[in-house]
Amino acid sequence: MRRRLLLSTLAVAVVAILLLGIPLAYAAHKLIYEGAAQSLDREASAIAGGVAYTLESRQPVTGGAIAREYPGRHIAVTLPDGRAVEAGPRPVPGARQLTAAASGQGVRVRMSRPASQLKDQELRLLLFIGSLALLGVAVTVGLAMVQARKLTLPLQDLAETADRLGTGNARPRRRRYGIPEVDRVAEVLDRSAVRIADLLASSREFASDASHQLRTPLTALSMRLEEMIEAADYPDVVREEGAAAVAQTERLVAVVEQLLARARHDRTGGAVASPIDDIIRQQVEEWRPIFRRDGRDVRIVGEQGLVGMTNPEGLSQIVATLLDNSLMHGAGTVTIHTKPGASSVVVEVGDEGQGIPPELEPRIFERSVSGGRGTGLGLYLARSLAVVDGGRLELLQSRPAVFGVFLREAAEARLAGERVVLGPA
Repeated sequence: MRRRLLLSTLAVAVVAILLLGIPLAYAAHKLIYEGAAQSLDREASAIAGGVAYTLESRQPVTGGAIAREYPGRHIAVTLPDGRAVEAGPRPVPGARQLTAAASGQGVRVRMSRPASQLKDQELRLLLFIGSLALLGVAVTVGLAMVQARKLTLPLQDLAETADRLGTGNARPRRRRYGIPEVDRVAEVLDRSAVRIADLLASSREFASDASHQLRTPLTALSMRLEEMIEAADYPDVVREEGAAAVAQTERLVAVVEQLLARARHDRTGGAVASPIDDIIRQQVEEWRPIFRRDGRDVRIVGEQGLVGMTNPEGLSQIVATLLDNSLMHGAGTVTIHTKPGASSVVVEVGDEGQGIPPELEPRIFERSVSGGRGTGLGLYLARSLAVVDGGRLELLQSRPAVFGVFLREAAEARLAGERVVLGPA
């Protein structure tokens, strides 16, 4: 697209310059020759008047004196007594000449000059016009490159945003570019991101709640089956009830497996042992230029090399949400502090602003609760992402605001996996 914009703008500029330059060059050519002809007429009149004055003064009229005063011209003077005086070089036969004639007090003057003497002046003027044309083309190309960059970079950014939405990263970016049409597309993508994030959160909540609700009756039903099998005094009754219970169990198991399959398909739910330094550094690199435009900064402190159980994409969205929240509602430098907890890895994000109003503290993580221009979904979705990966998001300090992301340690997750009892082999 950038190349097409450059080529189209360059073509328009070249056509415009040609439409203006060719008539201008012709007009300049004509002006030079008309000016030379008028100048020659004035010279002829001046020579006629000067010769008449010389004759009145009874002084001799010589061609040498006239030639010295008007070099490069051929001048033929006819005196009142019929005598002829010539001055200057004779014209070359076949060469184009500019001529002029004048008369006065019986003196007739005819003079000419070669048209080739005007070539240098004409060439200088044409070179000047050509230089202006080239300068216009260069300025046009520069402006076209700036305009093409201004138009294509937002489109590339929007394409990246749409691709992120397709991969499950539904965090709105809230970037605007100063172009009404492009900003309109960005607003639509942001609203779509909010709706997609809401749908993803609802899907995760539904799967978790349904699985939890179904596990309880499944456990009770399994215990009943075991008792029925052990109480085999009445085989017919036991067999009939047992068959019905087994059928019911199979249906419930199918429902649970379907729900769990949907939950596992959600890419934000796959917690793995992840180094958090790279995740945080990537978010800081993305957000730091935006903060610096507002005269603020983002810094990372604390212990390095920590590993927590999380989905890298999910933790990226949580940190991005907290940074976005600080950008909109906070002030000063944002500090990201990483440290090990009692049985977790803690990521604290705080700033130097006024903090959270007391009336919002108990409800800060609720849906649609916001203290300013936000939608009220950011912290709600961030906490949902933390819960999906087995962590949690807490408000550690209200004024100034400090949020803490608590992740399971990788060693704890391995020990928990080793303690799982799968049943007899």
